[in-house]
Amino acid sequence: MPPIDVRRERIVIETDIYQVEGDIALPRGGYRNALADHLNNINEEFIYLENVEMVMLDGSGRGWSAPSLMLAKRHIRSVFQKSPAEN
Repeated sequence: MPPIDVRRERIVIETDIYQVEGDIALPRGGYRNALADHLNNINEEFIYLENVEMVMLDGSGRGWSAPSLMLAKRHIRSVFQKSPAEN
């Protein structure tokens, strides 16, 4: 089976406690190529992010980074894609 052609999008997710910024892999074209399609897939409970930066929303400035993160979608409060100029 040939590898899937993917593109990386930088996204920011807010949970109740953290602002999470990371890269998500999405297909270049065809089925489920939009971020909303991926997030609304009821068959997947988690999203996988790479190059993750997390900051606590309490203003403490505490945070951490990780090479990857599996985030349960039930914790997501808001999501937006960063424009290439913001990366």
